[in-house]
Formats: sequence, structure tokens, C-alpha cells
Amino acid sequence: MKNIAEKTKIVEVIPYDPAWKKEFIRLRDFLLEITGDLIMAAEHVGSTSVEGLSAKPIIDIDLVMESYEVFPEIVQRLSQYGYVHQGDLGIEGREAFRREQEDGFMKYHLYVCPKDGKGYLEHIALRDYMRLNPAAAREYEEVKLKLADQFRYDIDAYCEGKTEVVHSILRRAGYII
Repeated sequence: MKNIAEKTKIVEVIPYDPAWKKEFIRLRDFLLEITGDLIMAAEHVGSTSVEGLSAKPIIDIDLVMESYEVFPEIVQRLSQYGYVHQGDLGIEGREAFRREQEDGFMKYHLYVCPKDGKGYLEHIALRDYMRLNPAAAREYEEVKLKLADQFRYDIDAYCEGKTEVVHSILRRAGYII
């Protein structure tokens, strides 16, 4: 059964939970069983990947492929396990998937990305910079908490509101936007 936040789509940012790292590992291992020979890496990205950072309790995972040459086989394999390809959802270099049935994992977003894809490179740059720069992580956290309070029932406005601070951190990380 889904919790109340999932039913009503409440934007919820909660304190960091060390269980997120363990859940990523469980999810990574499951996905590697399916696609391991086709991908180069499985990366924990997003706010749950930055120790100490408050986040929406949703794991973001990037499966990294050498090139789009292997993508059709990845789609085919994932589809055998109930995953549906959703396209890039407007972000170049990041192919989104959702699972059609309950799978025993906490909520997560699955992306398949080429190693040189914009979506993947931004995920890694943001994650790594915040891991190394606690002040940037706190700045991001403050914005997220404020936006979650302000846009509790509007995930689109919440996401849009983060854009400026994300771009600012990416520029400081040396990533050209």
C-alpha cells in the first residue's frame, strides 16, 4: 500500500537517512543482474546520494552505457522486468524508466544515460561538488526545504524553483551549462 504522501503527491523533504545508501545498493545489485553486461556503471545520484543532505525520499539511479548502440537491448531487458521506457522527459542524455508493479524497493527514479550525456554529466557534477562542499549542500538544502513548504502540492513548481540554485552550483563545480 502506498503511503499518504505518494497518494496525494505531497512534496516531502526529510532529513538524510543512512538507509538510502543501503537501498541504493540493493537496487543497484538488482539492476546489475538485468543489465550489468551492457552498462559501465550504476551511479547513485540526486540528493539521497549526498550524506547529510535532506531530500525527497526517492533514490535516483543512473545506469551508464558506453553509447546508444546498446540501448535497444537495455530497453528490451528492462521491459521483461516490468519497466516502461518514458523517453528523455525533456532532458537530453537521460532516458527515464518506470516500473509498472510494486517491486519491494523504496520509491526510485531509474535513468539510463550515455557516459557523455548531459543529464548524466550534470547529475555527477552536482553530486560530487556537494559531497566535497558542505556549504553548497546546505545552500541547496535550504532552498529545497523552503520550496517544499511553499509548493507542498505542486511538484512542478518545486522542481522549477530549484533550477537557479542547481545551475549556480553546477557553475561553481566548473560545469558549463
